[in-house]
Order: sequence, then C-alpha cells, then structure tokens
Amino acid sequence: MSMKPIDLEHEVKSVDIVVSKGDAEGNITYANPIFFKLAGYTQAELLDKPHSIVRHPDMPKIIFKYLWDSLKAGNDVKAFVKNLSKDGGFYWVFAHIKVATNPDKSFRNYVSTRRGMSASARSVIEPLYKELLAAEENGGMDASLALLEAFLKDHDGSLATFNETMQKIQNS
Repeated sequence: MSMKPIDLEHEVKSVDIVVSKGDAEGNITYANPIFFKLAGYTQAELLDKPHSIVRHPDMPKIIFKYLWDSLKAGNDVKAFVKNLSKDGGFYWVFAHIKVATNPDKSFRNYVSTRRGMSASARSVIEPLYKELLAAEENGGMDASLALLEAFLKDHDGSLATFNETMQKIQNS
C-alpha cells in the first residue's frame, strides 16, 4: 500500500504530539489528526490496519521484538521509530507506548504518544539502527541483539533500563 521509500523527510514540529491506539494485535483503533497528516493516509486507509503499515524498512527488527516482548509483559516502552509515509517519505519520532488496562486489570489497548526526535538523539540512533540492520542481515536477530546490548552497556544501560537509556539519549 505504501510507496517505495524516498529521501523526503516530513517534519515533526516541537508542538506536535502524535497519538494512536491499537488493539492486542497492533491494529490501529484510533489516531489523532497529526498522525494521519504525517503518515499521509486517510482514516479509512489506516483504521483497523496494523501499525506496521507505517514501518520504514530502515527500522531494525530487534527494536520491534523488544517493543512487543515488553508490551506483552505489561511494560511501557520508549523507543525511537522511523516511520514510512504513504508518499514514500519518512518521519522520526520518540514514542512512548503504554499498556492501558480496564478497571479489572484486563487489557484495554496500547496507547502510543510520539514527539519529534531531538537532533542529538538522531545523531546517535540513526547510525545505531544502520548497524543493527546490517547485523540482522548478516547474523540474524542474535547478532542484532548482541549489538543492541553492547550499545546499551556503552550508554550505562541494559535491556532492563532500555526506556531510561532512550530517554537520556532524547534529552541529551
């Protein structure tokens, strides 16, 4: 449905807060107007479709594996995501994905709020993601995970402190 990626960046302004909600399978059940604008899709094209419709091929699989493993365990995730717009362009965001529950603690939905990525974070994350992708192509997910763990350790973190490390990178 989306175009071939092109080198066209869509700006996420500092005031922009991109919001979407998803069901247990990751299908989009709600999105705010800025999400539709950046993604370049209509409501009909996006609602009830998987969030992966906006997945950019530059995104390492290990980031989504970590994200989904954490969410399914009931934990929030903070991660940098490069999304693919319908026109083939892209936009970078710093996502905070939360698991929302009903009063009886049963699963309600996933809520993702995303802001623009800081320039300092991009200078760190973009090369990391390129390395992770190369590792996945050459050595699979194990190689990518080892590289991610080494990166986190270099930033005084670990998989257990992934969110805190990503927040530090965003704020640096």
